[in-house]
Amino acid sequence: MYHYIGNKKIFALSANQELAGEIADHLGIPLGQSEVTRFADGEICMRINETVRGIDVFIIQSTSPPVNDNLMELLIMIDALRRSSAGRITAVMPYFGYARQDRKARSRDPISAKLVADMITVAGADSVLSMDLHCPQLQGFFNIPMNHLLGVITFAHYYKNLFNDLSNVVVVSPDLGGLSDNRRFAEMLGVSLAIVDKRRPSNDVSKVMNFIGDVKGKDAIMLDEVITGGGTITNAAKAVKEQGARAVYACVTHPVLCGDSVRLVEESALEELVVLNTIVVPPEKRIKKLKIPIFVL
Repeated sequence: MYHYIGNKKIFALSANQELAGEIADHLGIPLGQSEVTRFADGEICMRINETVRGIDVFIIQSTSPPVNDNLMELLIMIDALRRSSAGRITAVMPYFGYARQDRKARSRDPISAKLVADMITVAGADSVLSMDLHCPQLQGFFNIPMNHLLGVITFAHYYKNLFNDLSNVVVVSPDLGGLSDNRRFAEMLGVSLAIVDKRRPSNDVSKVMNFIGDVKGKDAIMLDEVITGGGTITNAAKAVKEQGARAVYACVTHPVLCGDSVRLVEESALEELVVLNTIVVPPEKRIKKLKIPIFVL
């Protein structure tokens, strides 16, 4: 095994080329030379244009939309590196797709997150690195090392710089599922915590039922791991505003932003939505309320 920069290489696939470039620049090493093309029938063709024998290789690839294409790219690249005698292969997946199907909610449901974990392992990855999984227990789905990074640390740093005085700030969990992360966030900021109790009548549709806590006259910050349809965060923002909050902010690690999510955010009670660069946000979705700041920690 090699454990110094001279024997490490970073390869960027289609989903996160800009992020991979930033990581490579930060480490002071060039990106690995590879090509991803398509055959006439749409099949993925992968080519590695330099030696990787005995090298510690990192592949940067979120399994964000188009999820299946990006997942297949990752699997094929892992296989290509393994067959090229790479020393160690780490799949860096800033966003882990298929994570929400992590259990059998109904009879005859698949557990797609476990299936994807098995596919990555069988393809030949030696370890996986991801960020803010839909459910932290997904780490146990892997039989190889799985490192889980937390975006809450970065967001806490951001809001400490944004607000000179945190005495009038409250953290609001947009649902019960994110309560533990929001409690940690509130502790990092040294502020109180409120909770929005929601129900989900169908996939990507949410409805606010109850509100717990005091936000009257305060600046409220909501933390979530992903925004897909936009309903959870925008409905929660409306409920928080109706409870008397002075302003409502939100921070989300993964900006999937499907369907009408951008419009919902634009028309919502949110002052701003801060997201990380785990997923590329196209220019047409970079509305005024959406901020992708450069963090210096």
